[in-house]
Amino acid sequence: MSEKVLMKGNEAIAEAAIQAGCRHYFGYPITPQTEIAAYMSKRLPKVEGGCFLQAESEVAAINMVIGASSAGKRAMTSSSSPGIALKAEGLSYLAGCDLPAVVVNIQRGGPGLGSIQPGQADYFAATKGGGHGDYHMIVLAPSTVQEMFNYTALAFALADQYRVTCMLLSDGILGQMMEPVDFSALSEYNREPGEKPWALTGTQGKRPPNIVNSLYIEPDVLERTVLERYGRYAEIERAETRWEERLTEDAEIVVVAYGAASRVAANAVKAAREEGIQAGLLRPITVWPYPKAPLAALAGRVKAFVCVELSMGQMAEDLELAIRCQKPVLRSTRTGGMVHSVEEIVAKIREANEG
Repeated sequence: MSEKVLMKGNEAIAEAAIQAGCRHYFGYPITPQTEIAAYMSKRLPKVEGGCFLQAESEVAAINMVIGASSAGKRAMTSSSSPGIALKAEGLSYLAGCDLPAVVVNIQRGGPGLGSIQPGQADYFAATKGGGHGDYHMIVLAPSTVQEMFNYTALAFALADQYRVTCMLLSDGILGQMMEPVDFSALSEYNREPGEKPWALTGTQGKRPPNIVNSLYIEPDVLERTVLERYGRYAEIERAETRWEERLTEDAEIVVVAYGAASRVAANAVKAAREEGIQAGLLRPITVWPYPKAPLAALAGRVKAFVCVELSMGQMAEDLELAIRCQKPVLRSTRTGGMVHSVEEIVAKIREANEG
């Protein structure tokens, strides 16, 4: 029997990063993700080759990640919503340089400083880029502390495989929640980084110098580079789209929710079933790439969808695009740090069922 450790979600992310080979962490404290930086400050310097550095700002932290990644190292930063906004330019530079990196966003209420309560209103910023230019990040949305551990390791693996930034998009509920974590699960998600022939490791007189750069003066060269990058994005969409379905085989109403909101939604689906409503749940695990194909398939046979979010309905737009507006999409939203009750979602399921 594998041993489990009771951990906060934020701590599980930090421990998974270390076990996955991250040796360079650069960050800045902000609620509700400060435990990640605190855990790293305690653990990472004790690991061979480990470097923890509290940067002077969020902007500095993301640029330090660019430097470490350029040298071929597994590097990570974490923050919460306002801090991620400050990192937006660096996220674009990471994409423009084709550098692998892991960025964690433990979302809080917004806009502005908002509140320190949980939210999911950074969905657009995460899935539509976050910074300027044509690019994507892989965005993983865990719903349990165990998944925060698992998907942190997966984030490093995918970042290295595709030379992209991988964002772990979570929130203050999961970051502060404590649940048992099975460390042995890491083996399923972790992968060795492999060779990085593009990295700035010194030529040693054996090869031409490598250049890590995001500046392309000639427009045709930049266009070819962007098109090549979008070829990789297409492969990511084919190979790495992840989702979970519950009770969708005979469902007439499908609830779509991710992250902490999906936990409440799952209980609402169960309660609706007890009322005789054939409800099911589809939970996106990657919110980019979004699970368009399974949603489109469901749209061919269900009556309606209910989109549950801790925002004013950002993911609902992707849901409507995925199903090409074939069926109604009812929105169940809370914002500002408020969280749904089961009854609120059940009421929306009833409304959808009554048509």
